[in-house]
Amino acid sequence: MTAHEPYYRGDLALVHDLGFGFHADRCAPGILALLEPVRQRRGLVLELGCGTGLLTRHLVDAGHRVLATDASPAMLARARQAVPGAEEIRQLVLPDDPLPRADAIVSVGHVLNYLDDLAAVRRALAAVAGALEPGGVLVIDLCDLSYGEARRDSPEVARVTDDWAVISRMSIPQPDRCVRQITTFVRSPDGCWRRDDERHDNVLVDTAQVPALLADHGLEVVVGTAFGSEELPVGLVTVVGVAHIR
Repeated sequence: MTAHEPYYRGDLALVHDLGFGFHADRCAPGILALLEPVRQRRGLVLELGCGTGLLTRHLVDAGHRVLATDASPAMLARARQAVPGAEEIRQLVLPDDPLPRADAIVSVGHVLNYLDDLAAVRRALAAVAGALEPGGVLVIDLCDLSYGEARRDSPEVARVTDDWAVISRMSIPQPDRCVRQITTFVRSPDGCWRRDDERHDNVLVDTAQVPALLADHGLEVVVGTAFGSEELPVGLVTVVGVAHIR
């Protein structure tokens, strides 16, 4: 993901905020349970790819100290309005921006899959491991290679409301690549409709290799199918673990 052309410009950020909070809502109970020891010791939670603050709100409402980050200025503007109780909400572009030290690092929405290639994903994972305090908790999701296999012939998906509409077309040009062509229509105050188009490229990861990669950086993790009792889409996996106490 590049800083000069971020994903989720203004209209798609709006549509995501209004219509796609269900993923964060479903994942929140399991994530909060995993982070309970961090909350009890008043540790700092670093959220990567906070978007419009959909998960951030759950974290703050549960009593966590949260530093929420995203690469998209439009997403961050909405997050600042939605979750004023966060300790800080600021831009952070992976994999090169330095990560602050944290007692937990969380992320939903397969944020690391938005990076340019597998090398960038590996660098980001190494940076995440290095930013965790000893005993710190990692709780993220990732798209596995199976995510693409399950969606190779997916039809386009559309949602329409009175004030916005979105159409998403998915393709799998390579086994480790998922491409979404996303078109949004947003109604302006004068009643006219405004169109915008974004292309989202995701690199898919052989997540079976992630535990060994993170073990080399002092982080013991397990790849699973859920944070708690929620049901995730096929191919979207969880990576949960704890940094070694040095």
